[in-house]
Amino acid sequence: MARVASTMLPLGTLAPDFQLPDVFGETISLATMKGKQGLLVMFICKHCPFVKHVEAQLAQIGKDYEDKNLGIVAISANDASNYPDDAPDQLQAMAKELGFTFPLCYDETQETAKAYTAACTPDFFLFDGNRSLVYRGQLDDSRPGNDKPVTGQDLRNAIDAVLAGQPISDIQKPSIGCNIKWKPGNAPAYFS
Repeated sequence: MARVASTMLPLGTLAPDFQLPDVFGETISLATMKGKQGLLVMFICKHCPFVKHVEAQLAQIGKDYEDKNLGIVAISANDASNYPDDAPDQLQAMAKELGFTFPLCYDETQETAKAYTAACTPDFFLFDGNRSLVYRGQLDDSRPGNDKPVTGQDLRNAIDAVLAGQPISDIQKPSIGCNIKWKPGNAPAYFS
């Protein structure tokens, strides 16, 4: 299990636009989240042990903030030809099984992952109402095998601050997870 850290995209970066199909066939873009006070973009997949470790918390965050003014989208960019557990049909099964209340998209070209400088699964990017990056980093301190409970505390605190119009500390810990499974010859320069 390779451990890779977030790239920690600079705070203040504007959310890159994207147009991706979700696993149920709907096209999702930044415009889908128009008018929301915040936007959470999560890079996840189905097979990664780090994602499996927190998947119930990700589903719970979707439920807890479903009626709040927060747009949430999850994206999987893994190479499904070499990692078939991360193919769209498997992602659809994951979304159903976990009861995701947010869209789960498949980034087949991996261009959206590159635009966000996503490096690992899970990788989290939280933007304010102006689509300016205010948080990137870990869900919480829990990792597979470290016996710390999965609470989502770091990400939840950031979301709550965005929704309350409060500032977020720029002292943020990177997420740790499996590397995104880039297609042969497609790994971005920031990943090497």
